[in-house]
Amino acid sequence: MGNNRQSGIYVEIFMRKSVDEIWALTQEPQLHQRWDLRFDRIEYVPRETTSEPQRFLYETRIGFGLSIKGTGESVGLRELESGESTSSLKFASDDPKSLIRQGSGYWRYVPVEGGLRFLTWYDYEVRFGALGRIVDCLAFRPLIGWATAWSFDRLRLWAETGQPPESSMALTIVHAIARITIAFIWIWHGLVPKLLFSHIDERTMLDQSGVSLSLLPWIGAAEIAIGFLVLATWQIRPVLLLNGAVMIVALAVVAVKSPLYIVAAFNPVTLNLAVVALSVIGWFASRNLPSARRCLRKGAK
Repeated sequence: MGNNRQSGIYVEIFMRKSVDEIWALTQEPQLHQRWDLRFDRIEYVPRETTSEPQRFLYETRIGFGLSIKGTGESVGLRELESGESTSSLKFASDDPKSLIRQGSGYWRYVPVEGGLRFLTWYDYEVRFGALGRIVDCLAFRPLIGWATAWSFDRLRLWAETGQPPESSMALTIVHAIARITIAFIWIWHGLVPKLLFSHIDERTMLDQSGVSLSLLPWIGAAEIAIGFLVLATWQIRPVLLLNGAVMIVALAVVAVKSPLYIVAAFNPVTLNLAVVALSVIGWFASRNLPSARRCLRKGAK
């Protein structure tokens, strides 16, 4: 694809399903658009004969009431001697908002013991010259590669467990809100009242607990580190339960050492129990989430 061509995007995942089942979920537009994060609408253009390539229209919403539209065509090959199936495609967009000018790729459905390998490879040309290539290399290409892998795992959950793609998205959002909020609370309480302002309430509670005031900055730094740890361990569910347990222990310590703060206007009862609730919500929401990490990202083209 000219000078814009890079190494392409490769994504592969194993599914415990047959080729026919995954073929149906990926080749039917109304089903495909439900699990693929890259598209909000896919519509087939009627064709006169089945021997013609299947043309289609696609649309992706990018927010603020805007969308990117494009066209494409695909050719599906079924029942090869090896049992594999392949669907090749070309796509293009004349939309001036689209970074992608045109591209091509394929899907392969490879039967293996216990299921199949579902994989894709595609590449594309970008517009906007050197600026477009820089944006693609630094941001867009990693993002669309991640979106492809995440979508493949969302498809796997739908096929293997029956969890609808819409439920996977809702649970992902709930988990993200819970985890990010927990991390923000840790970072805020470590940074603002401890490091930046050394609030009198923080110093009083340390003094009543018999802890040296010189440790306040270190405690603040530790809380900030915990906040970033909550984000860094995004896929590790036990961290949420551990966080809830820490909040309960911290509340008990305040109740014993500094009981007057329990009845204060802004008190640790409401804060800590709210964080415990967020931890439980995040724990349940993350039980069956899609993850791009379950996909292979390198393979033969």
